[in-house]
Amino acid sequence: MRHRLLGRAMPAFVLLAVLAGPALAQEGRTYQQPPAPIADILDTKPTPTPSLSPDRMTLALYDRANLPPITELAEPMLRLAGYRINPRNNGQANSRVTWLTGIGFQPVEGGPARTVSLPANARFVSPGWSPDGRSLALLMDAPTGLELWTVDVASGRARKLTDARVNAAGGGAFDWLPDSSGLVVRMTPEGRGPAPDVSRPPEGPIVEESLGRTAPARTYQDLLSNAGDEALFEHYFTSQLTLVPLEGPARTLGAPAVYLGSGVSPDGRYILQTTVKHPYSYVVPAALFPAEVAIKDLQGRVVHRVADLPLRDNIPTPFDSVAPGPRSAQWRADAPSTLVWVEAQDGGDPRTPAEVRDRVFTLAAPFTGQPTPLIDLKDRYGGVIWGDADTALVLSRQFNSRRETRYLVDPSNPGQGRTLLERNYQDRYNDPGFPVTEANASGFPVMRFTADGARVLMTGAGATRAGEYPFLSTMDLTTGATERVWTSADGVYESVVGILDEDGRRLLTRRETRADPPNIHARNLDEPAAATRAITQFPDPAPQLAGVTKQLISYTRADGVQLSGTLYLPAGYDKDRDGPLPLVMWAYPAEFTDAAVAGQVVDTANRFTRPGGISHLFLLTQGYAVLDDPSMPIVGVNGAEPNDTYIQQLTASAEAAVNAVVEMGVADRDRIAVGGHSYGAFMTANLLAHTDLFRTGIARSGAYNRTLTPFGFQAEQRTYWEAGDTYTEMSPFTYANRVNEPILLIHGEADDNSGTFPVQSERFYAALKGNGANVRYVVLPLEAHGYRARESVGHTLWEMTRWLDQYVKNAGPRAATAGTP
Repeated sequence: MRHRLLGRAMPAFVLLAVLAGPALAQEGRTYQQPPAPIADILDTKPTPTPSLSPDRMTLALYDRANLPPITELAEPMLRLAGYRINPRNNGQANSRVTWLTGIGFQPVEGGPARTVSLPANARFVSPGWSPDGRSLALLMDAPTGLELWTVDVASGRARKLTDARVNAAGGGAFDWLPDSSGLVVRMTPEGRGPAPDVSRPPEGPIVEESLGRTAPARTYQDLLSNAGDEALFEHYFTSQLTLVPLEGPARTLGAPAVYLGSGVSPDGRYILQTTVKHPYSYVVPAALFPAEVAIKDLQGRVVHRVADLPLRDNIPTPFDSVAPGPRSAQWRADAPSTLVWVEAQDGGDPRTPAEVRDRVFTLAAPFTGQPTPLIDLKDRYGGVIWGDADTALVLSRQFNSRRETRYLVDPSNPGQGRTLLERNYQDRYNDPGFPVTEANASGFPVMRFTADGARVLMTGAGATRAGEYPFLSTMDLTTGATERVWTSADGVYESVVGILDEDGRRLLTRRETRADPPNIHARNLDEPAAATRAITQFPDPAPQLAGVTKQLISYTRADGVQLSGTLYLPAGYDKDRDGPLPLVMWAYPAEFTDAAVAGQVVDTANRFTRPGGISHLFLLTQGYAVLDDPSMPIVGVNGAEPNDTYIQQLTASAEAAVNAVVEMGVADRDRIAVGGHSYGAFMTANLLAHTDLFRTGIARSGAYNRTLTPFGFQAEQRTYWEAGDTYTEMSPFTYANRVNEPILLIHGEADDNSGTFPVQSERFYAALKGNGANVRYVVLPLEAHGYRARESVGHTLWEMTRWLDQYVKNAGPRAATAGTP
């Protein structure tokens, strides 16, 4: 069916291509509400977010704002060097902010909760505990900017520490001093004038050139594009580091600069900072601009320059590629002021043969000596978890093999490490978990040891075929062997939030079951397993869905790969009485190097499930069955690239899923839809192009033409020029003429995700329309990759429900097809 878009003024809601019928003009439509009870669930007050204090005595409960109105997203937004900011308050754009609206303090040992008195209609972000747990700091929104406030836990008193000059454009605007006496804050410079006028006519063309230098760049979003953008970036990102004590006057620390990061040392004597400098780039985000990494003291004097980094626009495309030179600079968490960083030993290109890929260095204050190599790594550095003077855990990873290696390192005897384990990091069944970390006296995370210091406490998800059962274990630092101390009970999903005593016997947990919403509990391991004390009593946010049933189903692909998915059925449904239902299959493909790992099955019967936002699970309220997250593994074995057989494996997985639900008797083969978001949208379009398994598809915020992401996408490391046939064959755009089922395309007008530019949906719609497809294309104004405004979320669910009702629920038997093209 062909549609024609006629030129007319763009309405408040951009809607392209109407439902079935003759070629019509663009509809002028307002936002629509989804059917009951979806709208009521969307408007339910969100469950508070809990946070345990460092002293383990208080649980902060943060009230969250509901879905924001579209008027909030309509506030001015600037897209600068990979960031999106709100020029009104010099913070992040509203599309990236979840505002908090209230604070309650709940004593862990019991007693009534205390509500903090905040200004009327207060909204704030970035709450952070002081190291001693006696205070909270937060950024309060004000008409002209962001203010730094603190809250005293004992009294519940909130007070403003600064005027509305906090600069949170790059996030992370403040750090507590280790003694909790004050904070180091990034402030806009005193007396900063108005933003530069960028409305004047240009003085000349924009020119870029590359004279034989190899500089591949991925499809970054929101880049600088002209001199006006450069001027705005410099204006809004220039900060003045300022020491703001809880009592007494503030003072500045050095000169203003364009800061992308700063952090106070554990002893409070130094600040590690990253500042960017000219020339700025129009092809990479600010994180790759020329930069200086330096250490200054609390008088604002630079005492050590760590690195002078050039523009990094030529990083190779393989995923394990990095820029040459120092990177990942940080403070050692368990030492007063020791700098840690890593440097590639292979030039940053994993294709270069090398015994050592990365070398980790340390350098202690006063930073005048020679750097000390901590450990050499055969793969890329993946981080370090600090413990004490002679214990640290260093991680490395290799993408091609999905290999993770963990090394036990003695920082007092640097230069080598002992391998504790090596594993496929996609292997969920054999994941030993990670060390428990707690904030030390300086507020830095360090490993939690047993009382004798010989073992480290570990937590993990505890994935098994029967379900996930989070656990607490200990790891022997000599052998690497682990021993379970506690495991979540059958039918319960209970994970460790914090440890309340020195012996590791009293735990704070987050506990849920299929029927009980998540709440915080206190548990004593020396008491009966069923004995817990509830700290919070959050209600079911969507009791309308309490009767929904779910079960894990397992089935096998034609090539023997084991697959699974979670089948949801509407409340009150009886298969024998009601017969097959219309069903929506919502999925997201994933790449693996091991078929056995790809086929791992994990039941979710012990999890509490309630949808939110634009979740497809809302369709359960409308009489649909949902097969959620059915396995769509794309497996490459023996060095083969997974994507070279993407279409074949995707088709086989989808066919196996359809056969499974039909054979169960819960789905009608003639009334099954497929859908997905982002890479799931890409999957959806491909399945409609290459199979006749589905009556329709819903594709949200996807990419459909891989030539528009020529330097790699998702888990594809090769460039278009290295794997042109794969790029072409994986692109549903190539096969738009084969899409013979209706498809609903939805995209955020301001999509900020790498690779999923709105032009992807725009061009795919044009290709489908030009080939006579039955297609509807909906553009959501002001929305990014995920949709946030209440109007956008409601309308998206209305579109999905109406589309499925027409093309699945109320569709008659379909005509015979010629089979899979």
